[in-house]
Amino acid sequence: MHRFTLEAQGIQKSFGGVRAVDQVSFGVRAGEMLALIGPNGAGKSTCFNLLNGHLRPDGGRVKLLGQDITGLAPRKVWKRGVGRTFQITATFGSMTVRENVQLALQSHRGELGRLWTPSWRLRGGQADTLLERVGLAGQARRPCSVLAYGDLKRVELAIALANNPRLLLMDEPTAGMAPQERVGLMALVAEVARERGMSVLFTEHDMDVVFSHADRVLVLDRGRLIAEGTPDEVRANALVQEVYLGSGFEPEPEAEASAC
Repeated sequence: MHRFTLEAQGIQKSFGGVRAVDQVSFGVRAGEMLALIGPNGAGKSTCFNLLNGHLRPDGGRVKLLGQDITGLAPRKVWKRGVGRTFQITATFGSMTVRENVQLALQSHRGELGRLWTPSWRLRGGQADTLLERVGLAGQARRPCSVLAYGDLKRVELAIALANNPRLLLMDEPTAGMAPQERVGLMALVAEVARERGMSVLFTEHDMDVVFSHADRVLVLDRGRLIAEGTPDEVRANALVQEVYLGSGFEPEPEAEASAC
């Protein structure tokens, strides 16, 4: 049994002489919600791209369940059990919600070449199960182009779950959502993570979301990991307050109440 689902060991990446990620090391445990926060330009997106293969690190290693995946192509990383959602949702607007999820399921199982089987007959039951889990069973036959933004985020989550990931990377998962939608989405993600023993690493600018839903928090500044710990430990950290939160930060009461 591996201690961590994912391990970053001294990963680093430079662009034009600027060290975007500088000797960053951490691990994500099974079932854990781990937040990665920091000021704009801190290196969060670069770090994500090093973990899922969009960028190759200049140094350091990335391990998934003890296996070295450093520099593997994104699709190979995905095949090994790493899902990802993006700040801007990416669905096929002309296809139904169900068809979008079916397509992800078929891709994971290498069935996209089965031209003689009508697409609606492949993985339909599994797609419906995923849509029910994310609260979209009633929207299955609607085209994605007509959905509200919050529902699109749930479709994206269902798509990310199609390959039954051991690790889910979520880049600004609540961006553009209304406050109550943010709370609902992250509560759902936390439930799914506990049910599946799935690790979740997410970046987020909404500190109420971070401190309400993260089990632990990592803080990056200028490419370096400057703090890590529980939400309470990070919130009280003087350096974090100085470079990012500000000394007077307090989460909104509504966010705290919704997490109880």
